[in-house]
Amino acid sequence: MTDTVAAQAVSAAQARLPLFERWLTLWVALCIVAGVILGQVLPAAFHTLGDATIAQVNLPVAILVWLMIIPMLLKIDPAALREVGAHWRGIAATVGVNWLVKPFSMALLGWLFVGILFRPLLPPAQINSYIAGLILLAAAPCTAMVFVWSNLVDGEPHFTLSQVALNDSIMVVAFAPIVGLLLGLSSISVPWDTLVLSVVLYIVVPVAIAQLWRASLLKSGGQPALAATLRRLGPVSLTALLATLVLLFGLQGEQIIRQPVVILLLAVPILIQVYFNAGLAYLLNRQLGVDWCVAGPSALIGASNFFELAVATAIVLFGFQSGAALATVVGVLVEVPVMLSVVRVVRLSRGWYERGIPARSR
Repeated sequence: MTDTVAAQAVSAAQARLPLFERWLTLWVALCIVAGVILGQVLPAAFHTLGDATIAQVNLPVAILVWLMIIPMLLKIDPAALREVGAHWRGIAATVGVNWLVKPFSMALLGWLFVGILFRPLLPPAQINSYIAGLILLAAAPCTAMVFVWSNLVDGEPHFTLSQVALNDSIMVVAFAPIVGLLLGLSSISVPWDTLVLSVVLYIVVPVAIAQLWRASLLKSGGQPALAATLRRLGPVSLTALLATLVLLFGLQGEQIIRQPVVILLLAVPILIQVYFNAGLAYLLNRQLGVDWCVAGPSALIGASNFFELAVATAIVLFGFQSGAALATVVGVLVEVPVMLSVVRVVRLSRGWYERGIPARSR
């Protein structure tokens, strides 16, 4: 495929993105502006919402996060786990990057950039909180937008389904230990009961609700009923995310106005870890002789983050006005443009990738 043809394919693929997803970065930027302005105009209202907590769980955020996550988890088919063996090399590469590399590489980048290089430019009291937010962002792989990214690189759908189903299963047991370990190594105190509560509220319960709902839809109306429900719920999920961001920045407004450069500095380690992990997964697949249609989504799943879970957990553990919450939101801000750039690299490099796969390894 020539560069021109590949570039046209990328443009056509990007055009297939739903409207909300295609302009997610713009919506996030607008929510930042709206939240900052509204927070200055209506401070009492935002603080009332921020104080609406039970057992350290903010009720408005809990509702919004469920509205974000459940429609996404509704797409996951547990039966896809049966396909794991058919793509074991791609699965092994992705799982290795997602769970053995990505959280730890992000922690290292956080310690290097936030803890050392950028320390003089950041508020001293928030240094550890920023690092914590970056760790939370990388501690779990994305479960929803990866379907969009996989489609944009003509990914093998059965691989994507089985990989996401497997990651969801791993996340239930691995998220809290990895976060607890890395926060501990960063000398950041975190209450384990609150961390476990976050896992139950934002992983276990939504997965259970989504799977029960999915089974009910398939039983009553089959795939057409499920597809129709997913179409209706798509805007709900992203609207809930945007509403959460308005609330978050309504409470973070003063800090953002005082330190606007913080967002740019926090974006640096996030961008580096996305490209590093995407490249690592892509190269591992090439070395293992995996077909390009599997290596593409593997690279994208390896690089992407479950930012909805990260935002919710940061708020529960550290509060709305914490540096951790701000760091996770920066991940949302850069998600679409950086992942589209990875899509472009994957598509443009297809010829190079396939020339490096010997026939014996297929």
